[in-house]
Amino acid sequence: MIKTLLVATALTVAPMMAFAQCSGHKDQAMTCAAGTVYDADSNSCKTVTG
Repeated sequence: MIKTLLVATALTVAPMMAFAQCSGHKDQAMTCAAGTVYDADSNSCKTVTG
């Protein structure tokens, strides 16, 4: 009975802990390949010319 309660508690708490670790992130950084820059208007990387 105690093992069942411990397993049930662990299965309930684990997803909450994982969510709590990720909840503070607001923006994700975009990384572009060499020779390109991020264009916020198109939400993509554009080749640098010139």
